[in-house]
Amino acid sequence: MPANKSGPAPKKKKGRRGRLVALTVVLLLVAGIGFGAYWGVSTVRASFPETTGSLKLPGLTDPVDVVRDANGIPQIYADTDEDLFRAQGYVQAQDRFWEMDVRRHMTAGRLSEMFGKSQVKTDAFLRTLGWHEVAQKEYDTKLSASTKKYLQAYSAGVNAYLKDHQGSALSLEYAALGFTGDYKPEAWTPVDSVAWLKAMAWDLRGNMQDEIDRALMTSRFTQKQIDELYPGYPYQRNRPIVDGGSVDPATKEFDPKGTPSGGTSTGTGTGTGAGTGTPTGSGTGAPRGTVRGATAGVQAQLSSLSSTLEQVPALLGPNGNGIGSNSWVVSGEHTTTGKPLLANDPHLAPQMPSLWYQMGLHCRTTSPKCNYDVAGFTFSGMPGVVIGHNQDISWGMTNLGADVTDLYLEKINADGYLYDGKQQPFVTRQETIKVAGGDSQKITVRSTNNGPIVSDRDDELTNVGKDAPVADGAPDRGDGYAVSLRWTALDPGKSMDAVFELNRAKDWAGFRKAAADFEVPSQNLIYADTKGNIGYQAPGQIPIRGKGDGSYPSPGWDPAYQWKGSIPQSALPYEYNPKRGFIVTANQAVTNEKYPYLITRDWGYGARSQRINDLIESKIKDGGKVSTDDMQTFQKDNSSEIARLLTPYLTKIDIKDKYVRDAQQLLNGWDFTQEPDSAAAAYFNAVWRNTLKLAFGNKMPKELRVQGQCLYVRPASDTGPADDQNKLVRECGERAGDTAQPDGGDRWYEVVRKILHDPNNAWWKTEDRPGHPGLKNRDQLLAQAMKDARYELTSKLGKNIDHWTWGRLHQMDLTNQTLGKDGPGFLKDLLNRGPWNLGGGEAAVDATGWNASGGYKVTWVPSMRMVVNLADLDKSRWINLTGASGHAYHAHYYDQTDKWAKGELLPWAFSEDAVKKAGKDTLTLSP
Repeated sequence: MPANKSGPAPKKKKGRRGRLVALTVVLLLVAGIGFGAYWGVSTVRASFPETTGSLKLPGLTDPVDVVRDANGIPQIYADTDEDLFRAQGYVQAQDRFWEMDVRRHMTAGRLSEMFGKSQVKTDAFLRTLGWHEVAQKEYDTKLSASTKKYLQAYSAGVNAYLKDHQGSALSLEYAALGFTGDYKPEAWTPVDSVAWLKAMAWDLRGNMQDEIDRALMTSRFTQKQIDELYPGYPYQRNRPIVDGGSVDPATKEFDPKGTPSGGTSTGTGTGTGAGTGTPTGSGTGAPRGTVRGATAGVQAQLSSLSSTLEQVPALLGPNGNGIGSNSWVVSGEHTTTGKPLLANDPHLAPQMPSLWYQMGLHCRTTSPKCNYDVAGFTFSGMPGVVIGHNQDISWGMTNLGADVTDLYLEKINADGYLYDGKQQPFVTRQETIKVAGGDSQKITVRSTNNGPIVSDRDDELTNVGKDAPVADGAPDRGDGYAVSLRWTALDPGKSMDAVFELNRAKDWAGFRKAAADFEVPSQNLIYADTKGNIGYQAPGQIPIRGKGDGSYPSPGWDPAYQWKGSIPQSALPYEYNPKRGFIVTANQAVTNEKYPYLITRDWGYGARSQRINDLIESKIKDGGKVSTDDMQTFQKDNSSEIARLLTPYLTKIDIKDKYVRDAQQLLNGWDFTQEPDSAAAAYFNAVWRNTLKLAFGNKMPKELRVQGQCLYVRPASDTGPADDQNKLVRECGERAGDTAQPDGGDRWYEVVRKILHDPNNAWWKTEDRPGHPGLKNRDQLLAQAMKDARYELTSKLGKNIDHWTWGRLHQMDLTNQTLGKDGPGFLKDLLNRGPWNLGGGEAAVDATGWNASGGYKVTWVPSMRMVVNLADLDKSRWINLTGASGHAYHAHYYDQTDKWAKGELLPWAFSEDAVKKAGKDTLTLSP
């Protein structure tokens, strides 16, 4: 596709006849490879929903109206709560049932039933975690009677749609499955909806990957070096969400106006965590010494576990530094409207269709039998609105990043595990995995008091290495150790209750009550209301640990490392109408270092949040006001903090080679913005990528390097002279490109910031290799990075730097998450869209993330954007990444994407008059 600034070349709107002609051309191409007789226009269009006229929906008490605007976004009007959610289930099934069906099979560990033996390993891991089992317990024992009623009504609406729609009438993907088997979707259940929250919690689980990565690093780095790669949060430079506050030791109540005292539980650095041993590290290209960490068997355990985790469908995005979001709220004293403005844009994986589904849920008259008047972004397959506003309040979410997972080393035998000096029996259950086109497979899930043994799910993990390092007093190694997982989401909770409580909250008190039930995943919740108040609440079930801090795997046999309960809800940080007049949450630290409880040591490092703080403060200084347009402009800010920091060093280096110097000169006068047509942004990001590779990436253990990237390195176990080149061995990377290290996120900004003024720091040095003398200092390494970047971009974008653009490197593809990834080529062409050439970048406010180890491809994006105007809700704005429809070639399949790529927002009608005025189609659902 030719280069462009925002996406595919704009297409003029066509009439129905034009769309049919386009479909026919596509399907004639399909016919050329043998499927044309089956794949006709009628097959593609068979699943397009009816959006006008009248349909019967059994179980309704009164008629329900579904009004869709020009973008196909539905607003539902009903007279009872049950009617409202029954209709929501029906409408979401109309547009997105394939997506819903895949999600529920994923959360239940049943993907093999749809896609065959390739998914057995993933299913086995998901069955081991037991999401669906926990969701069933939540439904049976935790959720309120009203929530169960709503879930039942929603399920009935979905099933009413399924009753009359099968195969290609449900979606094109079911027609494709018809080629390979006789799969038919089963009835929807309330637990299918509840289990989706487990998938959301999994992708937002916090520092589990960091915990694994730190342990894997111990084969190459000393503890000091690992601490340098995980520096403490820069509290003095990047403002936490809550500036101050304290917890009363007696009442455990958080006071946002209190004066902090006492220790530094959030601390800086990572600590050594678990009771692991002291092997020798080789520290390739850097100082060497000893570290409390993992080698040999545990190294293999954790490496294989990391590979297994990569196979689990990441519906929200690659777990790690990029998973986050921006959200902020500005009080009326600083806005042009005189009332608060609230913005939110969650950063998730780009996919087709978008994870979000826009919708309004309205009671014609709010009353005890009909409580809802709410609109926003929903999850297909789950009733209610996840992010949005009702008639009184608005709320947004960003990932809090609380450390809610711990890995435990377990001393096991065939019968049980060791705990506190005694042998304990496993808790076991049998699982049968049905396989499309194959024989069913049985697995046994074993659990300890810490949770399921996740290392059972990989052949390489059945035996732990003989050299697993442990502390003094650890049990005999025997055949080694297993790895179990403790995770808050495996305990039944009430997060589904919280969704409905948020939807009907009328004020700050109601909002905080809802937040208290939002146990997993832990999210930063921001708030604004039509009366002019703003606020923030940190919710979540966040563990209090005994010994250890969750930075490394812990010894499961030692009671000292057990969890000791959770941070009291009353002690969790909040703010209400702070003096500064605005609140920013963008995955930075929640509180300062004196907060008495450990939330995590692995915050985002605050590059995005501080930029947003600076943008707001620059606007309101000297009495300035923030407008809705300003909020929208802030969301598209693409300034690069690392470019601002590093570019002055790059431009001062004396480059002798004119070919490289021509590229270097692109950086002179550059304003550090990352527009899609910027050559300077393309070159800088290539220099940054190559700087990280030389200084850190090539020194990483193979388990963290990009799969297939092969280097000659010293063996990790080698303790001989550092200048002995005869011992180099060829070692290839093993990590997927979107999760490899260094990923280039704002943690790496801090790593580089701390050594940038030290030109002779060991990290700037590289080892001598045959024919390649090592680099000796910072300027030599940066000069080499500029040279490597020049030649890399020449190969990717051409020799002429005038033709370079950041967008040609930094592209987004929208991929159907199932058949669009692994299906036949012709199906990929039918289901997938792209590429779009994007601006923005990693840790920019316009967070079009990319992994510096894996390349420049966009791996996460602002998956939606919204700006809520509390002075006039009908003047709010929103946009989705794709469109309302999940049906390929439907007019609303990706009709919002071009606007999204340009930073545009759509009008967001809310009042009944505004909705009717914007309405294009009306469907009446009758009893």
